[in-house]
Amino acid sequence: MKDISKVIKLHVDKERQLFKVPRASFTDTDVFESERNAIFNRCWLYLGHASELAKPGQFVTRTVAGRNVIFNRDAGGKFNAFMNTCPHRGATVCRDRSGTAKNFQCFYHGWVFGNDGKLKDQPGKESYCEGFNDQGGADLVPAPRHEEYRGFHFIAFDKDIVDLPTYLGSAREYIDLVADQSEVGMAIVGGTQEYSLRANWKLLVENSIDGYHASTTHASYLDYLKGTVGSLSPVPLVGHGRDLGNGHAVIEYSAPWGRPVGQSIPAWGDQGKADIEKIVAGLAQRFGAERAQRIALKNRNLLIFPNLIINDIMAVTVRTFYPLAPNFLHVNAWALAPTEESDWSRKSRLENFLEFLGPGGFATPDDVEALQQCQTGYENVREAGWNDISKGMGKAQPAMDDEIQMRAFWTEWNSRLTRAHAA
Repeated sequence: MKDISKVIKLHVDKERQLFKVPRASFTDTDVFESERNAIFNRCWLYLGHASELAKPGQFVTRTVAGRNVIFNRDAGGKFNAFMNTCPHRGATVCRDRSGTAKNFQCFYHGWVFGNDGKLKDQPGKESYCEGFNDQGGADLVPAPRHEEYRGFHFIAFDKDIVDLPTYLGSAREYIDLVADQSEVGMAIVGGTQEYSLRANWKLLVENSIDGYHASTTHASYLDYLKGTVGSLSPVPLVGHGRDLGNGHAVIEYSAPWGRPVGQSIPAWGDQGKADIEKIVAGLAQRFGAERAQRIALKNRNLLIFPNLIINDIMAVTVRTFYPLAPNFLHVNAWALAPTEESDWSRKSRLENFLEFLGPGGFATPDDVEALQQCQTGYENVREAGWNDISKGMGKAQPAMDDEIQMRAFWTEWNSRLTRAHAA
């Protein structure tokens, strides 16, 4: 592999308040391979939400950083993350996307594993020596690290990584603001949105926490809301961005659209207003008026480095994505909601979610087009070689449409790749 130090070097001039990123980092194959090792093999990565496994025996299979993983609850209710590979000859053990199972059986040679990962049976076992699996070497292999925070489960392929709470750091404050929306627990609603796009994964990181593009890229959505009677409140679109450390970042802001957790709009009528008032009153009783207002009225776009996005906006979406090539990525996204919310709130939430978010909404097709156009623009990388993300660099408190969030990501990205190549 070639020396990529020049390709990943940022141009940061604090005196002139300039922060520039080399566009070659979006196109270079060696950078892509380095990211796999220095970032995706060395960070905590989102696996799934506890609510997806509501009962013992339930499982889902996921691809995380190129690895096929079984995320399940065993008969005792314990959450597990197993590498979905048979210890015998390496075949995929569980080929279903989700379900309920007491056992997993490899179709190749028929080895059977309990939902706790332990080898239970194998055809021709009399041909194996007594005590063959006394050391557990024939059990399913667990992920090197698996931890949970507020129902969000993460795995890591670096067994020596810091614990999850330390890794999340200041980002826990914002996860708490989402998790505290429910008194009994947040839950994934419905299925998974999956789509791919012809762009570098870092472009979607930037886009997901970028307040600067909304008024131009999503002008059609804003025009739609303005043209629909009662779809907007008089609340202004204002807020701030924050670097949370460790590459994590957030924008937090007020906005004129409705939020089923606490901000009503005229179109929701008397029932909507009554439901919202009841929700906010319950939050105030649990947390006090100030925190209740923050949970109810503030929107948040949160990045957990490197690739988990929690957007708590007109609905809550949990989104993760992985690069398959320098110019290609795959996205998974889920809707998240309070388990106990009313039928009316759930209906309004999902209408909001599908109207704006996902491959069929107003927002995502716009974003996909913008990011793919960026990737096309990088074909001119030799002549036009730098992205500028300097906006708001000199401010003590950057606004939500400034770019401190992207600078937080890129600083951590650069640090990890630089350390990896210096070692």
